[in-house]
Amino acid sequence: MIDFDVPLAELPRLKARVPGIGGSVRGAVRFGRQSDLAVAEISLAGKATLQCQRCMQAMELPLESTTHVALIFAEADAAEVPEELEPVLARSGNISAGELVEEELLLALPIVPLHAALRECAVPAAAPLVSQEAAEPVTQRPFAGLGELLRHK
Repeated sequence: MIDFDVPLAELPRLKARVPGIGGSVRGAVRFGRQSDLAVAEISLAGKATLQCQRCMQAMELPLESTTHVALIFAEADAAEVPEELEPVLARSGNISAGELVEEELLLALPIVPLHAALRECAVPAAAPLVSQEAAEPVTQRPFAGLGELLRHK
């Protein structure tokens, strides 16, 4: 079993995909065997600080996950992995706990971070006000005069 407590900004793949990430996670990775497969149980909990893409302000996202993975050596081995396990490719037969944790975090974080409720987003005072009235849609008929043109030929 490997226990960890890591700042998210120190994980290179995570930092490259989620600019300005903050926060930390703690947890454990337990290795074992199941059905002639090397398996790992990854448990993590913590908070990530991300930038809301709606209001561009910082937001905290709680993280909590437990995943069971099977370590495979070739993509063809994925068919032999039981349904309750997620296959993870370990080409050289080795994989670090850090890689497993980083992969789990990449899957746990949203692609587009947004506050859960719109009212949580901070709207700057300088932001232009949006009118509550919707503009009447304009119907365009590009071929409306075509019939008249064809009659005069």
